[in-house]
Amino acid sequence: MKKITLGIALFFSVLTAQAQTKVVAQPADKAPDEQESLAKDYLSQIMGVALSATSNMKLFHFVYDWIGTPYRFGGSSKHGIDCSAFTKELYSDVFNLDIRRNSRDIFSMVSPVSKDELKEGDLVFFKIHSRRISHVGIYLGNNRFAHASSRGVAISSLDDAYYSRYFYKGGRLLSAFKSQLDNLPDPGNGSNTSDNN
Repeated sequence: MKKITLGIALFFSVLTAQAQTKVVAQPADKAPDEQESLAKDYLSQIMGVALSATSNMKLFHFVYDWIGTPYRFGGSSKHGIDCSAFTKELYSDVFNLDIRRNSRDIFSMVSPVSKDELKEGDLVFFKIHSRRISHVGIYLGNNRFAHASSRGVAISSLDDAYYSRYFYKGGRLLSAFKSQLDNLPDPGNGSNTSDNN
């Protein structure tokens, strides 16, 4: 009986030793969904915005890529850029839309939205030390927006006392463009239109 008990104990100790030394194969690469989730978590932390499944990752990657670019009035490159050029570049790259170059002109292209109705990708306009619109940024969510400020391309909060004081209005460019496209005559009907601007 002792031999059988000893044999069983020895058998289980060998199995336990093998189980402890067995190497579990780990997948070499993370799944694409997991990589995207990690990217969203990383960008969320940097930008202070909770990214959802519906978030436009191209928008957040674009902003991340430009953060820290120095401010230069009239500039439009990574060597230096101003607020309207940054907005124009973002809309061209992320949304494939060609918008105007000046913050006041850009405002003329939007459908106004209130501060509490702002959505990711909307524009925010400011009248800083001026009676006219003098600054523009892109809303990211969570009351945060990206813009080319005097300290370079950065992410700021609409709740910040400075920006809260000078905030003018929000605007939705995409819906404005959609309504313009809906109002264009059908190119197949033979009518000729000209631009008077």
